[in-house]
Amino acid sequence: MAAPISEGIPALAPGAAPYGNFPNYSRFHPPEGRVSLLPAGLLRRLFPAAARPLLGLDVGCNSGELSVALYRHLLGLQESEGSLDQPAAGKDLNLLCCDIDPVLIERAQQCSPFPASISFAKLDIMDSSAREPFLSSYLSSFGRSAFDIGFCMSVTMWIHLNHGDSGLVEFLSFLSSLCKYLLIEPQPWKCYRAAARRLRKLGRNDFDHFRSLAINGDMVERITEILTKDCAMELVCCFGSTSWDRSLLLFKSKGSNHEGREPSGQEQCCD
Repeated sequence: MAAPISEGIPALAPGAAPYGNFPNYSRFHPPEGRVSLLPAGLLRRLFPAAARPLLGLDVGCNSGELSVALYRHLLGLQESEGSLDQPAAGKDLNLLCCDIDPVLIERAQQCSPFPASISFAKLDIMDSSAREPFLSSYLSSFGRSAFDIGFCMSVTMWIHLNHGDSGLVEFLSFLSSLCKYLLIEPQPWKCYRAAARRLRKLGRNDFDHFRSLAINGDMVERITEILTKDCAMELVCCFGSTSWDRSLLLFKSKGSNHEGREPSGQEQCCD
């Protein structure tokens, strides 16, 4: 998945993606490895009586394969079903997916089977002057002030490497303020070292912040600590780990009061 930068992205040498903008990401980390960990009917458990459509935000969507797979899984749609087969799908969930890479976004837009209910947009999520009016406009079009659920899949490392400790905390704080639930897949520390090695092998400069990061080590623990202690969220469930050793964690805003729901325990979402 791609993390934000301020302007255009240079052509990449093979294996080089300093912002996570790998052109064929889903080939080596297929979407099925994530969605298979999520229980069927998750949205119904979290939002049994909430107003529809639910609104989702996917940050760092790359070329959209995982976004579409999440959408299908959350709505119980088969692989062969698209928007023409399921005209009511957009009444249940609208998903806004953003990425910094315009080439990846263009590919996602061209290939989306649900163009009416999944929107793909080029956006630097770390640029407050760009993100705030854009996201506010999207939410206002539905009469909302927050997303029901946010997705942050293998994005935190790229934010962290390119924006430092303060950037990671700002990013998590922003998402937690904007999403009632947050499904997050942090990269482990070994991935940071591997990303730095790839740059060095290509003769490029190291990440500006890599050697000065004080937030390090067990990144699941550290990110959980930031979200629960600094961002007024609570950990609802860990859905397990992918075959490439990344955990899927679901957090809930402590300030959320969703009408007609409240899973009364961690086990109800994890079953």
